[in-house]
Amino acid sequence: METIIRLSASLGIFFIMIGWEYFSPRRAQTISRKQRWPVNLGLAVFNMLVMRLTVGSIAYLSAVAVADNNWGILHWLAVPEWLSIIVTLLFLDFAVYGQHVVSHKWSPLWYLHQVHHTDLEFDATTALRFHPLEIMISMIYKVLCIYLIGANPWAVIVFEIILNGAATFNHSNINIPLWIDNKLRWLIVTPDMHRIHHSILPMEIDSNYGFSLSCWDKLCKTYVAEPQQSQTTMAIGLDTLREQRELGLTALLLLPFKKLRRR
Repeated sequence: METIIRLSASLGIFFIMIGWEYFSPRRAQTISRKQRWPVNLGLAVFNMLVMRLTVGSIAYLSAVAVADNNWGILHWLAVPEWLSIIVTLLFLDFAVYGQHVVSHKWSPLWYLHQVHHTDLEFDATTALRFHPLEIMISMIYKVLCIYLIGANPWAVIVFEIILNGAATFNHSNINIPLWIDNKLRWLIVTPDMHRIHHSILPMEIDSNYGFSLSCWDKLCKTYVAEPQQSQTTMAIGLDTLREQRELGLTALLLLPFKKLRRR
């Protein structure tokens, strides 16, 4: 049931975003969807199969185990349920922010995470472009966080929905009026804010790590308000791989191991 809820919410948000992109895009794309979408969607399907055959719904099941056995900080402090839900959501969101930062700073994780940054355009399907090993490592890390904090099971489901939905939203090539974008940034990560993180410029890649709440970047001094180039003309992707144009599915799966061998 938990999987159906998450999948339904994710698909609903995804179709809303790609429809919005079609009718009101923020940027003109030079690489067609026919080139990019089979790769990004193929990687998403592959990741879903890998997760289904391996760790599956381990995050929610871990939260249930935590609740049944009263493990974790929130259970030791005996906080009320409403507070445990709020703390769980905030803690997990900050944990994902921290993981994202480390994925850029530590080479072994960067070799996996760079797959996400090889996309030369930026739209809702970019949110699906992750290496399966990074997905699995992220899930293991999330489970450890759930055990540590004593996460509320319902909050874990809500967090997964928010995380997937926010990632789809803030990777979308949708046109939001600037005054609305500025208001939204007080609370959430917008596409214009996160697009800067996908710039080819190192100082911009090293910024705007948040996926959901925008406060972590501002509190941790990783926030950049505007790119050096305009939002509609800035170059997207990794400068070292741009000459290869769009990488295929097999090339993306093998990319981290090629980097490790070179090192």
